[in-house]
Amino acid sequence: MEEKKSYLQKLAAQLQDWDVELDQLKVKADQAKAGAKAEIEEQITELRAKKDAAMVKFNQLQEASDEAWDDIKAGAEKSWTELKGAFKSAFSKFNK
Repeated sequence: MEEKKSYLQKLAAQLQDWDVELDQLKVKADQAKAGAKAEIEEQITELRAKKDAAMVKFNQLQEASDEAWDDIKAGAEKSWTELKGAFKSAFSKFNK
């Protein structure tokens, strides 16, 4: 159970970090010119949708029984990996 608790704490911290990063992108969008602003805002929308999907997995993990934990964890890790890649890509693109 300690593994589950520490894993959930790690994921919760990552979700909070992503909220901060989304806020930073929003500031960039607000300061950008029209064309770039639209592109950044589109990226923010996509990232929020992916983050929402990761949040669903996080909630499933919190509620998972010990028997279902491994299966749900595998799905959550896939979502997390995709989201990390999306955030990394967005930040490398817009932090030039």
